[in-house]
Amino acid sequence: MKDHKKVGIIGGTFNPIHIGHLILAEHAYDEYKLDEILFIPTGISHFKDPNIVLDKKKRITMTGGAIDDNPHFALSTIETDRPGNSYTYETLEELKRMNPDTEYYLIIGADSLFQIELWKNTESIMENATILVAVRKGQSLEELEKKSEELMSKYNSSIRILTCPYIDISSTEIRQRIKEGKTVKYMITEDTLNYINKFNLYRD
Repeated sequence: MKDHKKVGIIGGTFNPIHIGHLILAEHAYDEYKLDEILFIPTGISHFKDPNIVLDKKKRITMTGGAIDDNPHFALSTIETDRPGNSYTYETLEELKRMNPDTEYYLIIGADSLFQIELWKNTESIMENATILVAVRKGQSLEELEKKSEELMSKYNSSIRILTCPYIDISSTEIRQRIKEGKTVKYMITEDTLNYINKFNLYRD
């Protein structure tokens, strides 16, 4: 019997959530034999323009609907429930306080790894989670390995590179295509597409 859980975390504005997020999460779950993946929509991100980020209730509903058919995916509103800016280190610290025996795996893209020292309290993030990094367009595997080694040495942390296929889809592209009246079928789930159409989102 396992004495601890292994839980993956994938966060983001999810504006909207798309299949790239889902494929990345599923690969991390499978590759690292995780028990669960938490999808955590951000509340207020100091990295994002609040004028283009959809209301949190709509993003929560879309995220929940997109992952509903997967028994090892779960929705967490830990960041949207918290007032003020969303900081990853606070989320990890809160999760560890609630579940001290759980091992957390933070799933991020390569671009985020190269910027992680700009995040608030990087040291706490590295202390409270293993970092799982997906290769992104524009960064070679060699560059990613070098950066990972540098950060692991500096913070005495654990960083692993995911062998996940690169899915060249972004929420920005999806919003733009919707605005231009172009199809986004297969870029997002049917549930997400129905919700966007129902509330006429991203048209302006």
